Amino acid sequence: MLPLVYTVWIGFTNYSSKNLLTLERTTEVLLGEVYERSNVRYQFTLHAAGGAFHVVLHTADEDDSAAPAAAGTSILESTGSGTAGSGSAAGPAGAGPTDAAAAGSGSAAGSGAAGSAPRPPTVFISDVVPLLDSSPQRIAVRPLAGSGVVPGDALPLKDVIAHRDAIRALTLRFPDGTAAQMASLREFTPYQALYQRNPDGSLTNRQTGARIAPNLTTGFYETGSGQRIEPGFRVVVGLDNYTRVFTDSRFRGPFIRVFLWTVVFATVTVVLTAALGMLLAELLSWQGLRFAGLYRLLLFLPYAVPAFISILVFKGLFNRNFGEINLILDTLLGIRPNWTGNAMLARLMILIVNTWLGYPYIMLICLGLQKSISHDLYEASALAGAGPLTNFFQITWPLIRKPLTPLLVSSFAFNFNNFVLIYLLTQGRPDFLDTNVPAGETDILVSYTYRISFEDSGQQFGLASAISTVIFAVVAILSVINLRLTKVNVEDKR
Repeated sequence: MLPLVYTVWIGFTNYSSKNLLTLERTTEVLLGEVYERSNVRYQFTLHAAGGAFHVVLHTADEDDSAAPAAAGTSILESTGSGTAGSGSAAGPAGAGPTDAAAAGSGSAAGSGAAGSAPRPPTVFISDVVPLLDSSPQRIAVRPLAGSGVVPGDALPLKDVIAHRDAIRALTLRFPDGTAAQMASLREFTPYQALYQRNPDGSLTNRQTGARIAPNLTTGFYETGSGQRIEPGFRVVVGLDNYTRVFTDSRFRGPFIRVFLWTVVFATVTVVLTAALGMLLAELLSWQGLRFAGLYRLLLFLPYAVPAFISILVFKGLFNRNFGEINLILDTLLGIRPNWTGNAMLARLMILIVNTWLGYPYIMLICLGLQKSISHDLYEASALAGAGPLTNFFQITWPLIRKPLTPLLVSSFAFNFNNFVLIYLLTQGRPDFLDTNVPAGETDILVSYTYRISFEDSGQQFGLASAISTVIFAVVAILSVINLRLTKVNVEDKR
């Protein structure tokens, strides 16, 4: 009962490929989105620290004329630390990555010209990084000034290349909460969380300043103008999916056509398999038939071979250009029907294949039921001069009808949901040309539901569950009607 109950429940929600998550999980995903701070770039150098490394970042703002330290030189020399007359080498401790370092207060040594010295770059140094593997790591960075760390010479580019996978997996966290990741062999790009949570549960976009709030009716975060932000979240929509099936013109037209073909397909299949199965059972029960055991074995083979193998074999047999059926028809009649491109031929092909797959079951059931009929009845009929047709309609059929009818009803229900045959043989095609909903001329309700669920661009699981529930109700109603019409569930009146 659990799959049935769960399917019915999903039919009352907006569950789809765009609404997979819960509201809480969707909020976490949005808060985890980041945007690149394009006005700041960090050029980096790698420095050995025993068996590990330090990553040193240098601001590379577009307006910053100061160059970073060159590989093979001391970081202290590049920032002017310890040089007479120079300003501070880095910004104050705790400064964020976007804060520019204060300009030097004195003029450059030996300079006779008035004016301020060039602004030195802001420099950050990371904690010790092992760089032993490329697994993701989150490493804190802090301003070099006041850190108490004096890095050695920068390693050459070949060492950066050797550790590029491990460096690419690093996430460097600045004191102000922003972060940066490797963008190239010489740069780290800073990024920041795109959304900020507000006390009322809404989110604010840091880039645009737009405020978005969850809409518990549509299942999306939406802007003030109604623009939806993906991913969405699951909400209960009540009977909306069922309403769409019967009122939305996009679904109503294909649904009705698919439903009618499903009823015809299941009914004709039961009639054909029952007729052929009973005919063969009658022929095999003839006492004068030689090699009856061999015939039973050969006629049972379609039931013994797995259905999906037989279906794929028939798919090859009906191939327009290379199939044996068209080769025979071409030789005898000079025609090569397009079995899969024409709606009527595709349906005929499905009925032929399904009759082939289904008649052995009815044949076996009828052979077993005939064994329970007394031979005295047939002997008395023979003495009266009755023929085979009289024996069947006056003796065999009345006695096997009632035990056979429930099996025919179950066969109808099975074929009503015979997804494997349709999907492997035609995949529901040829498609309807007057609708953008994924549906075709040979689709039955279950394959139509599957295509909406897994082949449509929206993958509307809630709508598919609603259709599945409708299918369940239809099959149940038709089965009850069939049972009542045949009166197999009513005791014989005496």
